[in-house]
Amino acid sequence: MQNELELKELVREQYGKIASQNDSCCSSGCCCTSPNNNNIMAENYVGINGYNPDADLGLGCGLPTKFAKIKKGDTVIDLGSGAGNDCFVARAEAGETGRIIGIDFTPEMIEKARNNVKKLRFTNVEFIQGDIDNMPVDSSLADVIVSNCVLNLVPNKKAVFNEIYRVLKPNGHFSISDIVLTGDLPDEMRSAVEMYAACITGAIQKDSYLKNIEEAGFKNITIQKEETIILPDEILGNNFSGETIEIFKKNPNMVKSITVYAEK
Repeated sequence: MQNELELKELVREQYGKIASQNDSCCSSGCCCTSPNNNNIMAENYVGINGYNPDADLGLGCGLPTKFAKIKKGDTVIDLGSGAGNDCFVARAEAGETGRIIGIDFTPEMIEKARNNVKKLRFTNVEFIQGDIDNMPVDSSLADVIVSNCVLNLVPNKKAVFNEIYRVLKPNGHFSISDIVLTGDLPDEMRSAVEMYAACITGAIQKDSYLKNIEEAGFKNITIQKEETIILPDEILGNNFSGETIEIFKKNPNMVKSITVYAEK
């Protein structure tokens, strides 16, 4: 596996292609897709208040804004905001008196999100380019932080949770959807760089993930939703050897999508 800077550049390159080509994650081949070419991790946003199809690139693995307890007038920050999907849903909850900030380190995503804001003529939604493990925002700024299938792409997850704690106001909270593991990936899977941007090999053990949250100082840590991510045989067969697939299938429930809530 590559070092931290190389992994970040890999993710930036892959997600830049998605934004530039106006493709979903699936059509660019950077995420795990089913035989019908749908993202096997993404949840359906259709019908949710604030949803905008132009901002939905199929990159998520949950619906964190659904569980985020956003109130009118809240300042909400979305980590890894992409084309703005969760930001626009958050705005529908926070209303015109709220403030929504999306942070993403991919220039092409920032440009796409800002274009979407212009189309929608929102004046209280902004997008900032920057790393979520070193956020370019003031401390104690946000009432709520959300993120959708992004922290698994960041090598230093402990730094991200420390930053979340810094940026949240006292008594603020977060709701984050992410990919975690409940078993050890086979060596071939773990070392597959091309699978890092697919959210699998960047994931860490669920217990370690929750421990990072606790060690950052958060309280009332709650799993709001959890489900198993099933990797289709097509994906496994196209990427890994028969021996690796056999090892992986001995624990087919090890890849999980979780939505976790915690308070400062």
